[in-house]
Amino acid sequence: MNTRSQQLDSIDRLLTIMDELREQCMWDKKQTFESLRHLTIEETYELSDAILDHNLEEIKNELGDLLLHIAFYSKLGSEEKSFDIADVANSISEKLINRHPHIYRDVQVQDEEEIKKNWEALKLKEGKKSVLEGVPKGLPALVKAERIQDKAAGIGFDWEQAEHVWEKVQEELSEFNTEVKNGSSKDREAEFGDLLFSMINYARFLKINPDTALERTNQKFTKRFQYLEAKAKELGKKLQQMTLAEMDVYWEEAKKEN
Repeated sequence: MNTRSQQLDSIDRLLTIMDELREQCMWDKKQTFESLRHLTIEETYELSDAILDHNLEEIKNELGDLLLHIAFYSKLGSEEKSFDIADVANSISEKLINRHPHIYRDVQVQDEEEIKKNWEALKLKEGKKSVLEGVPKGLPALVKAERIQDKAAGIGFDWEQAEHVWEKVQEELSEFNTEVKNGSSKDREAEFGDLLFSMINYARFLKINPDTALERTNQKFTKRFQYLEAKAKELGKKLQQMTLAEMDVYWEEAKKEN
């Protein structure tokens, strides 16, 4: 592994390259905070894929892409005489120190849950009006639901036992079934949302990340479906020409392989 000096040199090298690109490259010259935004989101999802695949080489590469974006935004900030990379690093350093009084001051904590509660309380002292302000509006709904629940739990607004959450899931499922039989599409949607929210909450109690769990299922289904498509091609058929019974045979084969 690299020494601290080598690590700092590599950051300096990146910043120098960023300066050069901003001065000499036609594409880099044109970029703004807004034009980079969607690219940053894309890079974040690519990092997420690499993490789920546990591909350490790709995790390294995708982190590099994100680090470039941090350097790029910092360069834009410096051009507007608002902030630079040092301000960015100092800002997060100060935040970490302030939010870890059990490390940098004499506050005593018993466990991880107490640390999380202190974290949310400190954020309110910093001027936030709600503990939920830290949940980005643009998060995917499933991820947002988990973060909302986690933050509410951080100040003690939570169920006491997983069994109680499971009872809530059963209650929401019953209400959803009632609306499926008798309700309007709007009521069905509302109850389905409540059911999903309660399931995400139950997953949190079981230490399951619901987004990760669903994405792994997405990947599993994709692999099995593509196996089915490959088998259809081997038979010289289009998938839509196969019967459900035929598809099921190859689906069961795919399950054994994936």
